[in-house]
Amino acid sequence: MSTTNTASTAMSRSRTHSITVTAMLSAVAFALMFIEMPIPALIPSFVKLDISDLPELLAAFSLGPVYGVAVTFLKNLLHILIKGTSSAYVGELFNFLMGSVFAFTAGVIYQRKKTRATALLGAVAGAVLMAVLSVPLNYFLVYPAYVVCYGLPLEAIIGMYQAILPSADSLIKCLVIFNLPFTFFKGMLDVVLCFLIYKPLSPLLHK
Repeated sequence: MSTTNTASTAMSRSRTHSITVTAMLSAVAFALMFIEMPIPALIPSFVKLDISDLPELLAAFSLGPVYGVAVTFLKNLLHILIKGTSSAYVGELFNFLMGSVFAFTAGVIYQRKKTRATALLGAVAGAVLMAVLSVPLNYFLVYPAYVVCYGLPLEAIIGMYQAILPSADSLIKCLVIFNLPFTFFKGMLDVVLCFLIYKPLSPLLHK
């Protein structure tokens, strides 16, 4: 009976810790959404670089892939509740799908064998999948929504890409040439930062 109670208490404490860390990382991810910067020489200025997927990766490695997805969801939910949406929730949906693919893939691969090598493999695989998936989601969902929500003709959007590379004369070319590598770079930046800060944060994440 005593052993059962001890195990139950330990599980309860572990669950409480996981929920607490998830909430904390969600708040950090939400805050990081506001720290973004354009790279106009490489991609149109309306596409901005941020590192708000970093806490999701930390959650996926420390708590498991489902918690990485939970951080992604809560981050976007906070964004909708506090800031609202200017894209009929399409931007938030896109961000959620991208972050979920990234964090879940990294977490699942890492859970199979918890080594630094598998963590790197999982994170890179997640970044690749996120980059590849960004093309059809942008093509069929995000950019059509931008045309409707902002009243911006598709030709004008393509023109912003052509100002950087004149041969990018179709949306699919723009997405493959610019957005795909940009999304991969964004993911890999999160990976590098994760590997730099994971160990110092480990006592907090695993306590």
